[in-house]
Amino acid sequence: MERALLQALGCSGSAGCLCVPLLHSPWWVLGTVVTADPCSLPQMSQGWWQPQRHSTLLIPRMRGGRAKGAMYLLLAVCAAALYLTGEPLVSTARSLTFHFLALQIGVLLKGTCYLAEEILHLQSRHHGSFWRVLSACFPLRWPTLLLCTLSYVALLDEDRQKLGLHLGLAALCQLLSLTLGLQKPSAVEVSEMSERSKQNVAHGLAWSYYVGYLKIVLPRLQKSMEEFSRANPNMLSCRETWKLHILVPLGCDVCDDLEKADSNIQYLTDLTETTLTRAGTKNRVYKHSLYAIRGGDNKLWHCAVEYATPLQSLYAMSQDECAAFSREDRLEQAKIFYRTLEEILKCSKECAGTYRLIAYEEAGEAEPHFLSREILWHLQQQHCEEYTVQEENTPHTPPTTLDSAELSLQISSSDLPQPLRSDGF
Repeated sequence: MERALLQALGCSGSAGCLCVPLLHSPWWVLGTVVTADPCSLPQMSQGWWQPQRHSTLLIPRMRGGRAKGAMYLLLAVCAAALYLTGEPLVSTARSLTFHFLALQIGVLLKGTCYLAEEILHLQSRHHGSFWRVLSACFPLRWPTLLLCTLSYVALLDEDRQKLGLHLGLAALCQLLSLTLGLQKPSAVEVSEMSERSKQNVAHGLAWSYYVGYLKIVLPRLQKSMEEFSRANPNMLSCRETWKLHILVPLGCDVCDDLEKADSNIQYLTDLTETTLTRAGTKNRVYKHSLYAIRGGDNKLWHCAVEYATPLQSLYAMSQDECAAFSREDRLEQAKIFYRTLEEILKCSKECAGTYRLIAYEEAGEAEPHFLSREILWHLQQQHCEEYTVQEENTPHTPPTTLDSAELSLQISSSDLPQPLRSDGF
């Protein structure tokens, strides 16, 4: 019975055949369609590596508008609570305008303190324009300050002689708050302002890396891959892997020699060089190295891989006291670097389909082949993507012969002969 089924599947029944263990598998059930997914075979054969966390979990997204939504919600709650207290409207309006006035006085005093410093940098920072100094130091709206003052005076009761005392106390409180550093922005506020204004160290490094390197080499990479593939047709069989695999370790620990970082990574050769005259340097050379990555089943995968070199700058900054760059700052900037570089490359038409960013957190010394497994996982994913694209682009034609991968076997529980038709005839 089993040999007949194997012959129907087009299998020889040898010991190395995939169909032999399937007959004794618990998922060989009535009406099961036996299919073989080429993307899953390596995973079945060697217990394929899975990254600890996907890059979407490692890399933070841009902050949204939830903070502003929370502000509106708290504003509504406070207004409702104030209304339910039953306080007189005039008294409530007077207190509210006074607090607004105190806040504007604080901005005015803070700007005055900054003006004392910025006036010394009139030429170097503000191009000799005193108006630019005032605009930079006093961001408040003058009509708002005037309106708050007039509203408070109009709502003030018979104690108008105490107006000067109230304003003096407000100024004193604001100056004490500034002196004690109570108005310093939080770490989240600083981070959000830097991200929205694109003024992080990582933004500059990502743009420099793209404009000064990737934008030059990536459009020429496919041609170099094709030349190498023609000379070595068996090494680069999967076109989806004809990309520059850029390693982005979030710890910024960049190893200059990949072979020393992982013994399963072996240098193979260099691709065709690109020579350009750039920034005063004659015949500057750009090139990529091709590596052989050994998998768990001793199968060799070939790809062009290198580290993102700007991460070395982040690491060096964290080691230099003059940079005042902590380990936490380095990690945050590395994540912003990855996200910024990803956004830049996604918008670049000439670099489309020529790169693969691999972000990861370094494992400990207990994982000597962590890096090769990380690269192999991405290579396997690209191999599956190519197979999927080929399947989608292949027009469907009715089969003229019995296909063993699409054969649906139904096993009867009876030993008696049964009709071949199932419609009752």
